[in-house]
Amino acid sequence: MERRACMRLLAGFTALAAGAVRAVDFAEVRPGRRLAFPSDHGAHPEFRSEWWYATGWLNPPAGRPLGFQITFFRVRTGIGEDNPSAFAPRQLILAHAAIADPALGRLRHDQRSARAGFGRAGFASERTEVWIDDWRLTQEDARRYRAVVRSDEFAYDLTLAADGPPLLHGDAGFSAKAPDPRHASHYYSRPQLSAAGTLTLAGRTLPVRGQAWLDHEWSSELLADGAQGWDWVGVNLDDGGALMAFRLRGADDSALWSAATLRSSAGPGQNFPPAGVAFAPLRHWRSPRTGIVYPVAWQLRIGRRVFELQALFDDQELDSRRSTGAIYWEGAVRLFEGGREIGRGYLEMTGY
Repeated sequence: MERRACMRLLAGFTALAAGAVRAVDFAEVRPGRRLAFPSDHGAHPEFRSEWWYATGWLNPPAGRPLGFQITFFRVRTGIGEDNPSAFAPRQLILAHAAIADPALGRLRHDQRSARAGFGRAGFASERTEVWIDDWRLTQEDARRYRAVVRSDEFAYDLTLAADGPPLLHGDAGFSAKAPDPRHASHYYSRPQLSAAGTLTLAGRTLPVRGQAWLDHEWSSELLADGAQGWDWVGVNLDDGGALMAFRLRGADDSALWSAATLRSSAGPGQNFPPAGVAFAPLRHWRSPRTGIVYPVAWQLRIGRRVFELQALFDDQELDSRRSTGAIYWEGAVRLFEGGREIGRGYLEMTGY
C-alpha cells in the first residue's frame, strides 16, 4: 500500500514529500529494531509517512457479500516545524473509504484530507487512534478496533476483533522494498479480524458480520528508482491462516522487488524473499472512465504453492485525486488453489 519506500506511498504523497521544504531529518527504518506492542500500534510522527489500512468482506442479512475499505494516512511534510503557529501544516491526515457492492457493479467511495490539529484531525501515539471529523479508526483494547465512516453514499460502524498477535512481515517487522536496505518499512498486519456492526446503503441500515484485515506500516523513504507502482494482496484463508504478498514494478511491468508472508492456522508466519514470489496476470479490464487497464485476475506463486486471484467484480477503481492525487484499483478478491476457493481478501494495484 502507498507503500513507497514502504509500499503504499501513493504518487500524490511522493510528490508532496519531494516538493516539501526539508526542515527536518525524518526518522530512519533500521534493521534489528524490534516492534513493541502496544506502543507500535500508535502513530510514529517522526517518520515521513504512515498508514492504517482496514479491509474486509461483510455479509448482510440477505444478498451477496460486500467489500469494505478504510485507510488513514499520516504525512509529515517537513514544512513549518519551527513555526509555532497552529496553522503550520506539519502533519497531514488523509483518508479513503469505499464499499465494493457487486449489485451496483462499482465502488461507492469517498475521501477526506486535513492538517492535524484544531480537533478536526489527528492521531494518538500510544494506541491506534486516527481521525478526520467523524471518520475514525480507534483501538478500544488489545484486541478490538472500531472503524466509523459516514459519507453521502454509504456509512458503516464496525467493531473488528483480533484472534491473535500481530503478524510481522519481513525480518521481525523490517520489510525490505528494494536491495538497498534504506528502502524499507516497519510493517505488520492483524489478519483474521472478526467484523460486526452496521452498514448503511441507500438510506437503509443493516446489521453485518464478516472478516477483516488490518495493516499498519510506516517509513521515511520514497520509492526506489525505477519503481512505477506496486501490486499487493492480503487474504484471510478459510483454514484460519493468512497470506500477504506484494511486488514493486518497473515501467515495463517487471518485478523490481517482491516478498510474501504466509501464516498457517497454527504457526508463525513464513517469509518469502523475491525469488519465492511471482505475480502473473491472467485477465485484464479497462476502466470506462480513465482508460486505465488493470489485471483483475492473477496467478500468484508463493514458494511451491500456486494460487489464483479473482476479483469480486471488475470495476473497483478508486479515484483519490482530491486527496492523495492518485487513481488506482483496490478491491475485494477471492483466492483459489487447485480450483477451490480457499480465502477472501483485498488486492491493491497502483501505477497502471
